[in-house]
Amino acid sequence: MRKVIMISLLSSLPLLATGIAQADQAGGGGCGWGNMLFDGQRGLVPHLLATTTNGTSGNATFGLTSGTNGCDSSVKLGYGGRSLLAMNGMLDSIAEDMAKGQGEALDAYATLLGVSGDDRQHFAAVTHEHFSSIFSSADANSEQVLAATLDVMSQDQRLAKYVTTAS
Repeated sequence: MRKVIMISLLSSLPLLATGIAQADQAGGGGCGWGNMLFDGQRGLVPHLLATTTNGTSGNATFGLTSGTNGCDSSVKLGYGGRSLLAMNGMLDSIAEDMAKGQGEALDAYATLLGVSGDDRQHFAAVTHEHFSSIFSSADANSEQVLAATLDVMSQDQRLAKYVTTAS
C-alpha cells in the first residue's frame, strides 16, 4: 500500500508542478483565459485556478496553436524549480535502495523512468552493480544521478530501450 501511495504521489507532483509553471510560463507569461482572469494575482490558489481554467477549457492549447489568448509558442520553455527527486527528498532513499539492490524508492525511480514491471528487478541489479558511477560523489545532485543512471541504462542491452522514453 505504501508503494502505491508513493508512486501515486510521485506521479502527480510533475503534473502539479507543470500546471503551476504553465499558468505563468508555457506559451508566454500570460497564456490562456486562466491567466486573463487571475491577472496580477500571486499565490498557490490563483495559480491553481488559472491552470484549472486553462486545462479544463482547452483554451491554452487552442491559443498556442492559433497564436491567440496571449499565447506564443516561440517562447523558450524553462524550468526554474528543483528536480522531482530533490523535491520529494527521495535521492537519499534511492541511494540507499540502490546500494542494497532493492527497495521501494528504487522501484519508484524505475517507474518514473518508464521501466516496465518485467524489467525492474534487472534495473535494480544493474544500478546496484554501477552504484559507484551513478552516485559518483557523496554530494551528487539529482540531475547528475539521473544523467548517470540514463548513461548506465543506455549501455545495458535490456534497459537501453527506456533511455529514449525517459529523456
